[in-house]
Amino acid sequence: MNHTPTTQTGVTFTQMKDGTREEYAYLRELEHQYIQSLPDRLMQGLNALGQSLQGYQVSRLEHSLQSATRAEADGCDIDTIVAALVHDIGDELCPENHSQMAAAILRPYVRAEVTWVIEMHGLFQMRYYAHHYDMDPNGYLQHKDHPWFESCVRFCERYDQAAFDPTYPTKPLSYFEPMLREVFSRKAFDPAVLQEPSTSH
Repeated sequence: MNHTPTTQTGVTFTQMKDGTREEYAYLRELEHQYIQSLPDRLMQGLNALGQSLQGYQVSRLEHSLQSATRAEADGCDIDTIVAALVHDIGDELCPENHSQMAAAILRPYVRAEVTWVIEMHGLFQMRYYAHHYDMDPNGYLQHKDHPWFESCVRFCERYDQAAFDPTYPTKPLSYFEPMLREVFSRKAFDPAVLQEPSTSH
């Protein structure tokens, strides 16, 4: 049976095990194109935060932009700035574990320290409010011996918990778009990027 794909119907197999080398080469090219458009989908996801969780004095989008603005003003590198920008992008689909979703999105493209900080920021952030819900605010202390513990404390203190001020001179999404596109256009899982030492403050 001929499994050669066409531009109209794509592959012909109905089980992955039946695909041919030619079909998978065809699919790989489509996947490559799809991966290249990741920054466009992230921009859409960030814009959607403008209509996300309500109740604060700023929208989730404004909070994210303010986090990134504060990180840049503090002299952080591009990895940390972009991480601050997307750290709450999981709120839409993963409100109970948004930190892990954001970290998973970042993991192939930024140094490992930044990924860990974003993965843990939800837990570390609880130190500021958990007691109001009769929950333990000190859960983050279980990681006190981790080499990136202070990095996460700093991220939450300076760029996350402080970024709910409607009067702060926050930069627009268009300002950060080139940075986002630069980071998410990198080669995925490049050891030179993932293992790069921190240059942020």
